[in-house]
Amino acid sequence: MVENQNSALNHLIYQNNHMQKYTSPVIIVEPEASIHDTLLQMQTNFIKRIVVASKNKPVGVVTERDISKFLEQDKTAKALDEIPIKYVMKKDPIVVQDVVDNHLEQCATRMETFNIGSVILVNDSGDLIGIVTKTDITKAYSKIYGGQYKVKNYMTKKLVTCRKTDSLRFALNMINKNNISRLIVTDNKGKTEGIITTNNFLTHSDYFSKGTTRTRDYLLPLKSQNLQVKDLVAEDLLTIEESEDLAKAATLMIKNKISGIPVVDGKKNLVGVIDKSDIVRAFNYVKIDKELSQKYGDLY
Repeated sequence: MVENQNSALNHLIYQNNHMQKYTSPVIIVEPEASIHDTLLQMQTNFIKRIVVASKNKPVGVVTERDISKFLEQDKTAKALDEIPIKYVMKKDPIVVQDVVDNHLEQCATRMETFNIGSVILVNDSGDLIGIVTKTDITKAYSKIYGGQYKVKNYMTKKLVTCRKTDSLRFALNMINKNNISRLIVTDNKGKTEGIITTNNFLTHSDYFSKGTTRTRDYLLPLKSQNLQVKDLVAEDLLTIEESEDLAKAATLMIKNKISGIPVVDGKKNLVGVIDKSDIVRAFNYVKIDKELSQKYGDLY
């Protein structure tokens, strides 16, 4: 049984490796590309991070959150099209050679250890050939680890919330202050009404469509002072109960192209949130737990 599961895992890893190389090519920018150029690539390709490469060698990784943090601290008056991304990127990115059979497991371990959202794949010469993200790990978990854990085993109970009537600037400040990607939107009684993410801000930004490249508030619409959280939050709210299979949560994230889901109890009360980082953490432990369970049985 274990041998068959390992065989299936290796087959999935092999498939994922080739998918990354040929059907989902990594998006890159040169170190001298501007913040504006980088953000445009993110918006155009619906991605949250970009590899910075020089002569096909990965030299850094930059996320939308990295850009936001940089601009908060940068005191110059330069516009976004005047600042090279090399000053924003995280240098010396974490890499894994694609010749390693268990590269998905190694990538998941590195993501959790270094608290990062992606690991770069290189060949034996160090040339860039692909990228493994939390989405890839989440997809793999949903396919091969059904029935292993419940959502409640890995959900995050610490919640940062806002209300529909809060201003967009307040919500964005809360996201940046708490170093998170999303806020749970609740009513006055604490009932979950929606979720707002940095991706909501980016996709509704006027920065590119209005040609306002001199502004640094690229995530906020031009008329943001008159807008509230409810103006960006979708009416349809996706939640999952804490007793559900964690693999179901992973499947819902992939199917709906989202990175996190509010978790409710049997009475529909908000009790936590489950996201791709939690799935990566579970991916790291599931094999160890299975081996210990087989070795020690009911004692484990």
